[in-house]
Amino acid sequence: MKQGKKFFQKLTPFGKGIFTKDFFMVFGSIIVVLLATLYPFNFSLPYNFSIRNISSQFESTSNFTDQVNNIILFIPLGFSLSSSLQKRKIPLIGKILLVFLGSAGLSLTVELLQLFLPSREPTPADIINNTISGLVGLLCFYLCHSQNFDSILTSIENSTLGRSTQKITLFFSGYILLVFAVSTIWLGTTNLSGWNLNYPLIIGNEKTGNRPWQGYISKIYIADRAISKNEVEKVFAEENYFHTMGNSLLTSYKFTEQCCQPEEPAKSPKLLKKKLWWEQLSENQQGQGVFLSPGNWLETAKPVTSLNQRIRETSELTISTTVASSDTQQTGPARIISISNGPLRRNFTLGQEGTALDLRIRTSLTGENGSELKMRVPSIFTDTNTHHIVLAYSKGILQVYIDNSTHFHSFRLLNLIPKEQQLFYYAITFIPMGICLTILIVLAKRKIFLYRFFIFGGILLPSLILESILVSENGKNISLRNFLLGIFFTTSTMLVLRLRALMVLKKTAV
Repeated sequence: MKQGKKFFQKLTPFGKGIFTKDFFMVFGSIIVVLLATLYPFNFSLPYNFSIRNISSQFESTSNFTDQVNNIILFIPLGFSLSSSLQKRKIPLIGKILLVFLGSAGLSLTVELLQLFLPSREPTPADIINNTISGLVGLLCFYLCHSQNFDSILTSIENSTLGRSTQKITLFFSGYILLVFAVSTIWLGTTNLSGWNLNYPLIIGNEKTGNRPWQGYISKIYIADRAISKNEVEKVFAEENYFHTMGNSLLTSYKFTEQCCQPEEPAKSPKLLKKKLWWEQLSENQQGQGVFLSPGNWLETAKPVTSLNQRIRETSELTISTTVASSDTQQTGPARIISISNGPLRRNFTLGQEGTALDLRIRTSLTGENGSELKMRVPSIFTDTNTHHIVLAYSKGILQVYIDNSTHFHSFRLLNLIPKEQQLFYYAITFIPMGICLTILIVLAKRKIFLYRFFIFGGILLPSLILESILVSENGKNISLRNFLLGIFFTTSTMLVLRLRALMVLKKTAV
């Protein structure tokens, strides 16, 4: 019996016995994750469920609140797993791998289970965030245990890497490459690769029928590239300019009192009449297009998959439409044009909020509802006159033109990020940089020139590189504040770790 008990204890990573403190910590962390991500557990089999449809479900993007929650949620799991693994004679790299696999495995399980929850959408970015969060938990464990922290720093300082200038320089090159990799991730936050392929095109409402717009619409053009300002001038001057765009023009509709036939049937899916339809237009309404109201709107019979796919590939978009509101106080915002699956999930929406034009476009920054960043053009629907609206999106910049090329508004997504959200993004970007820089400094301790260079270059370069790339590639304004913010998080992390190391040395000396 005793031999069997000893054998069973060896199999458990939690030390002696099953129900130890570490077991309860790990078990409790898992229960908290499951409750936070799956409650109220109203599981059901999705309509038309198949293996093929599973991949199409993994196309959602996280909003800011979800990202914060995911980062916080998995830190206790990484901490408790690290604590339990510490009692086993496993190398540090093995512990890192096990925490990585444990965090990623639980996160993947949660995302797969969310396929069967109508109120949830699986998000690939959550798996990455949760895995990183688990590794942060491991780091927190070692920072809280001085002996472990001291042994890690000592092993780094005494390693063969610290005696080779070439290897230290190579490690610094990897540090700079990491900065460029992180900058690429930043650029990806404004692209349209998260657009859902399964959303239909809806005009005058939401799919659920609870965001109606009342007014007239006569034309819609949608293209998979952002047109230039010179082209915008031609759009306002030439009625049929979009037909010169060739394959870039994805769909086009010209509405009359006969309603819903597309201009190019081969490209544009037929729009179906929803609810009751209108009576014959009166004489003074002729030429304004079709009338949309709470009882009358249009929707494609199937998702506009091809259109969504093309825009996902180019991450660019142009939409031109001619509309006239019948009520200057419509809110919701009332949906004029929407590529969506309901009031909370969309790829794009052009709507009316009072007299303002409300715009929503799905990116990692704006979330699956496109509403995390506010984009509104004021004083557009102050009358019931016809307005020609043209918008173009590319590289995080949304340009909106009203009636002519001189009346325009520009929205730069990265400049619209709220301050508290910027702090979070810069923290998760530059705290890892500070950790890497600390390792570099410990390695270069014997090389005075490299040591000094790494302190100044390692602090300044990451923030400088990121800010330069965002300004040149994503239309972001130069921001001294953001530049200093990156320096602050990198330096603070390095100083905290170095201070912790000094405290460990003092305790050891005593």
